[in-house]
Amino acid sequence: MPVLGRLHLITDTRGGRDPLPVLRAALDAGGPELVVQVRATSGLGDAAAYRLACAAAALCADAGATCLVNDRLHVALAAGIRGGHVGADDLPVAAARRVLGPAALLGATARDPRTALSAVAAGADYLGGGPCHATTTKPGLPPPIGADGIRAVAAAVDVPVIAIGGVTVARVAALRAAGAYGVAVVAALADADDPGRETTRLLAALR
Repeated sequence: MPVLGRLHLITDTRGGRDPLPVLRAALDAGGPELVVQVRATSGLGDAAAYRLACAAAALCADAGATCLVNDRLHVALAAGIRGGHVGADDLPVAAARRVLGPAALLGATARDPRTALSAVAAGADYLGGGPCHATTTKPGLPPPIGADGIRAVAAAVDVPVIAIGGVTVARVAALRAAGAYGVAVVAALADADDPGRETTRLLAALR
């Protein structure tokens, strides 16, 4: 597995947003320290998701950053992206591994030690732990697990755990102290007045 960046930027297409300006600003600030997860909301068709994935992959290649696709693994393969992330309602981890192949970078969502151990045994290279705090960027999520939940997941496995859900610069230190390898953000960058500056602040907190 390649070295995994500690800051994961998840693209925000809610309400028809164009995530590319935020992505460009973040990549200009963070470059190879970033992992970009292309997430297309349910209202975005496969054709539009494919165009977004191709554009994101090109920007990441120029910046030396890692690019993944959330949920829609067929879009990842079509766009030539050798990595993905699956959530609780997506393909099972073992099936996702078969789709992407043994060399691909694969992440999975976990909110408790049992799920975490199962995901790693099935082939996950890293885990997205959470939601660790309340968030409005993805509907239908279970209650937040907090820093204690992140600590339990991180203690159970030997792969990186990326804390997700309501992450802000102010919350990074507590999540890192709980064992999180890194953090994933949506609103912290998508809603920032200056996404590049906020990227720099998040990376500094992670270090």
